[in-house]
Amino acid sequence: MNIAIIGSGFGGLALAVRLQAAGHEVTIFEKRPRMGGRAYQLKKDGYTFDMGPSLVTAPSIIRRIFDAAGRRLEDYVELVPLDPFYRIFFHDGTHIDYVGDGDRMKAQMAGFDAADAAQYDHFMEASKPIYEAVIKEGLGSKPFDAPGIMARFVPRALRLGALLPVAWFARRFFRDFRHRFMFSFHPLFIGGHPFRAPAIYAMIPYLEKEEGVWFAKGGMYALVEAFGRVFTELGGTIRTGEEVVRIGVEDGRVTGLETTSGWQDADAVVSNADVATTYRHLIEPEHRKKWTDRKIDRSSYTMSCFLLYLGTRKRYPRLAHHTLILAERYKGLIDDIFRHETLPDDFSMYLHVPTATDPSMAPDGCESMYVLVPVPNLRADIDWSEEAPGYRDKILDFLEKWGMDGLRDNLDVCEMFTPEDFRTELNAFAGNAFSLEPRISQTAFFRPHNRSEDVEGLYIVGAGTHPGAGVPGVMLSAEATFSSIQEDCNGQ
Repeated sequence: MNIAIIGSGFGGLALAVRLQAAGHEVTIFEKRPRMGGRAYQLKKDGYTFDMGPSLVTAPSIIRRIFDAAGRRLEDYVELVPLDPFYRIFFHDGTHIDYVGDGDRMKAQMAGFDAADAAQYDHFMEASKPIYEAVIKEGLGSKPFDAPGIMARFVPRALRLGALLPVAWFARRFFRDFRHRFMFSFHPLFIGGHPFRAPAIYAMIPYLEKEEGVWFAKGGMYALVEAFGRVFTELGGTIRTGEEVVRIGVEDGRVTGLETTSGWQDADAVVSNADVATTYRHLIEPEHRKKWTDRKIDRSSYTMSCFLLYLGTRKRYPRLAHHTLILAERYKGLIDDIFRHETLPDDFSMYLHVPTATDPSMAPDGCESMYVLVPVPNLRADIDWSEEAPGYRDKILDFLEKWGMDGLRDNLDVCEMFTPEDFRTELNAFAGNAFSLEPRISQTAFFRPHNRSEDVEGLYIVGAGTHPGAGVPGVMLSAEATFSSIQEDCNGQ
């Protein structure tokens, strides 16, 4: 079958490898000059930056993609284990190195609350069955497009407490604010509000404990290049610098797509582009009964991000590969971003410092890092063309006062990426960073399906469909979408 894929993010590439290996003729169309989507790469003045995803938490899922192609992951990319997984600095000056070793975790936790440390194993025991359902039993890698699947899942999820908000799930076990944050923040990595994202995501700490947290040597873009190499070795075609402007539909079925270079016939089309943009702007309204303009506009989208890509002539050994620096407020700060759609005066931030693991990503003795601050998406009344320079300076001032001495004086590179860039560069609806917000009403059966509900022969892969965002999520979505396509092929 001749299949066209829109977009070359991790989800699109993972699916393309599977489809090409299964004997289909696959072509990827990518708007930007290079592959990668949100997993793009920036190189400047000897510094290398991953622009989006920065960690691998489920290497077994990645390995399955190479296995499907008859390849060995180790022949294409080197994954490096990280220790600690994250270094978390709290507002009061304390910090915890978040690691996979239970004894080390409990020893650190006991310094703040001995009762919480005693609860660590109980938390992991409660998270394990959620992990087993999503990862081991494959609920995350199978299409969730039948009401019966949801009906069978809900009672089990209720028994496990998986439909509670993640933060509430953590509060059942921990009292200290540090521990409550540490075991509930993970939804923020996929654009979720920890106080309304379901505790399905409470399985992430267990997943990390089981499989570790890893980094691709040379940067996460090395994984993009590895997928692209496997795909082309299998005979697939990648057409970069070619934006898709319309998906053709006749009598309710896909006929192909129109790009900036012309028309392309296709038996099936898969979109790895932003799902709201796909339905809202690539498919004419008369072909959409489910994903109407009104439904798209009324859906809830994740926050956006303000990112700084910093190349410094000075190393900062206090920073781990993954570092979180937190404001005193937790729920209030997130509410300001998600609910009130305002830009708070305070902020929490995530720093990705790959040179802590791989010094080759910067000149000798230098540091490559990005700073990510969650901010409202473009539904907020913020003009980033005016706001961005001052916000950048505010972040740099904060980091210098926090302990990164001489930061400004040692800057070789300082590039920004704002919510407006998410909209223009990535075609992200409302400048979202992670697609639809992961909340109960937009989870599993209630997300856009891997097999389009509106157009026959149209499929969705990536953060906007089941199971959701994050590197493991989009790669699991590739498995689910592949199953849908193969099922439909065999049924013809």
